[in-house]
Formats: sequence, structure tokens, C-alpha cells
Amino acid sequence: MSNPLFKGAIPALVTPFRNGEVDEKAFVALVERQIAGGVHGLVPVGTTGETATLSHDEHRRVVELCVQTAGGRVPVIAGAGSNSTEEAIELARHAKTVGADGVLVVSPYYNRPSQEGVYQHFKAINDAVQVPILLYNVPSRTGSDITNETVARLAKLPNIVGIKDATGDLSRASIMRLECPDDFVLLSGDDPNALGYMAHGGHGCISVTCNVAPEVFSAFMEDCMGGRWTAALEKQDELIRLHKALFLDASPAPTKFALSALGLCTEEVRLPVTPCAETVRPAVLKAMHEAGVDADAGLSRAS
Repeated sequence: MSNPLFKGAIPALVTPFRNGEVDEKAFVALVERQIAGGVHGLVPVGTTGETATLSHDEHRRVVELCVQTAGGRVPVIAGAGSNSTEEAIELARHAKTVGADGVLVVSPYYNRPSQEGVYQHFKAINDAVQVPILLYNVPSRTGSDITNETVARLAKLPNIVGIKDATGDLSRASIMRLECPDDFVLLSGDDPNALGYMAHGGHGCISVTCNVAPEVFSAFMEDCMGGRWTAALEKQDELIRLHKALFLDASPAPTKFALSALGLCTEEVRLPVTPCAETVRPAVLKAMHEAGVDADAGLSRAS
């Protein structure tokens, strides 16, 4: 596949809060920073966007704001996942209505459906909404895997165009590449393993780290897509400790702390996630420095 619509560096955007409300001004600024940093797409209201704690009105508003701010400069893939099939359809319909280029739909969580149930869940969304759908497989959070066999079945449906693979199993990329259509998009959902995933034939990464370091992460993805593996490995070395540091506490708390240190938003999160632990903060700041992200100027401005 020479030029997939969804590729490269795609940040899983945080949803900034201020005094308990969505901070729309900060969100717009974060989107603009990502686009200026060279990203290839945007994912609002995914897991990193704390979608589980957003009201439906907040969820819809963040998607609308992302689409409006992007203005067609990069594709927007709106989070539309739910363990209720009907709710996922509703969210996907809204995303299409407001102009999102695609939707990211997580496998049903908590219910623990069979593989047939997983297939029928995604088929129902495929049949109900004419919008490109990316599967999102993250068994560590959902307790519900999408097996390679089920992915291959789903890839035959017209609106299922790819997958965000957060299983951590790099071999899956090669297997899916062999079993799915040539135009099926393979996106890593695991920052530390993104280099390996790209080497297995992946097309990009939906990234947490990109929130903090969009320029270097975008350049890293450009090197991967261009087959410049030595340069990509050098950037991996710059980023690896940041990849790890952003998950030393419940996500997205460390990421929001990093962004607050840059003066870009508050570090507010919503329960049951709590603010980044004091013991974790030095590691985040050190990793930011290694990745070439200067937090010093932002520390005095963050509130």
C-alpha cells in the first residue's frame, strides 16, 4: 500500500480539563501544536482522552472541536468505542455527521464476548454507518481479544479499513499483513514497540508520547515509513524512556503532568485516575529532557 489515509504519527489526544470542565481553548492549542509538529492524523476521545469519564455531550463536543480545528489539514479518527453496540453505532454516526474521517472502535470491554460476538459487534457498526472503521485491540484493558482469525474476517467488510494493535505482540503485524487485504491499515498502539511494529510492515502508530513530543515522534515515524532504520533507531533511543515514563502511573496522568510542565494545559484528570504521583514526576521530566522537550520554561506557567 503506497499511501494509506491513516498512517504515520497519530497522537491519541488528551482531553484537557480546567476546574472540572473540558478546557476547549487548551484543546485547540494542543491540536494546533500537534499539526505544527508534523503529525499525520489525530485521535480525539480515545483511551488517553479519558473518554470513559466524559459525558456524551462532552464526547461529541471534543470530536466536533477536533474536526473544526484540524480543518482538513490531517485526518481525524474519532474514538467511538463502547461495550454497547448500539452506543458505538450512535457515536460513529455522530463522528461521521460532524466530518470525522474515520472512527476508532475498541473491542467490547467487560462483557467478554465470544469471537463471534466480537465479529457481530463490529459487523453491526459496519452495516449501520458508512465511515472508515479502525478496530482497536487492547486486551490488557478490555479483557476481550480480537484474534487474528477474527481480524481477517472483519477485514473483508467494506468499512473495516484497519486496526490499532495494542497487544504488544509484534508477530501479529506480519500475520495480519499476510491474511488481510493489501490495503488493510496496521497501526501500532504501543509506543515502545512501534519501531518493531513498523519493521513488521506497520503503517504508523496511534501514540501517547506524541502528545508530549510531536516533532521528534513525527520525524521518527517519517524515518520508519521511509525505511531509514538507522535514523529511526536513533530517535527510538531518544524517545524510549519517555515512552516508559508516561506509563509509570495511570495514564494519562503522567502525560498531563508533562503537558502542564510545558504550560499547555492543567494536569487535571478525572477519577478514578488521580494526578501524577510525586515519585513519578522526576522520571517524566528527565525523560522529556532526553527526548529534547524543554520543560523548564513551562514549569513557571503551568497551573
